[in-house]
Amino acid sequence: MKRVIYNKFDKHSITALPLVTFPGRIVVIVSAGETEKAVDYLLSRDILGVDTATRPSFKRGEMHKVSLLQVSSRDICFLFRLNYTGITPAIKRLLEDKTVKKIGLSWHDDILMLKKREDFKPGLFIDLQDIVGNIGIEDRSLQKLYANIFGQKISKRQRLTNWENDVLTDKQKVYAATDAWSCIMLYEEIMRLLQSDGYVLEVVSEENMQQEASNVEDASQGERVE
Repeated sequence: MKRVIYNKFDKHSITALPLVTFPGRIVVIVSAGETEKAVDYLLSRDILGVDTATRPSFKRGEMHKVSLLQVSSRDICFLFRLNYTGITPAIKRLLEDKTVKKIGLSWHDDILMLKKREDFKPGLFIDLQDIVGNIGIEDRSLQKLYANIFGQKISKRQRLTNWENDVLTDKQKVYAATDAWSCIMLYEEIMRLLQSDGYVLEVVSEENMQQEASNVEDASQGERVE
């Protein structure tokens, strides 16, 4: 049976979906000396998921450098705390590597932010936003893409937390790892669907999405009344 996917996924429908989190091991890198071994391991993998996190700014004109670089294989995710390590020679080697596919989302923006720490020549990166249109999906957010393709919810509750805390919380670590790992899952599934022609695209109009949102809101109000 072919999988049904939608050109646009209603954000109100995401709430009811089951939560997905990274199922593997998470390793936090806080010193420059640790980066060499971590990068050696990562570059021995066949594919990686990548993402970054930055301390949020709540004051006009306030800007922070990238705090965290997340790089995940299918089963281990390394969280490089760049506010402690900076871009070490090993991390630069990882970012410039042209042998291992590294999958990100809105990665063009991440590269610009990383370059504010240190300039480098980007290696082999694939941005999911550049390929999802090949199966007819118009959404570009990670949460909507994962909900559409896998029917599961990625929580974004930790996005605006302080990524320069002395110690990252367990929730922050799981959030960060999930974002990087999910890029691998999405890329491989999109490629599978394309190669197998194993999907049916259902085009949802704006009118239908607005009606669905209204139905969800009505149902929510009904639950509160009860």
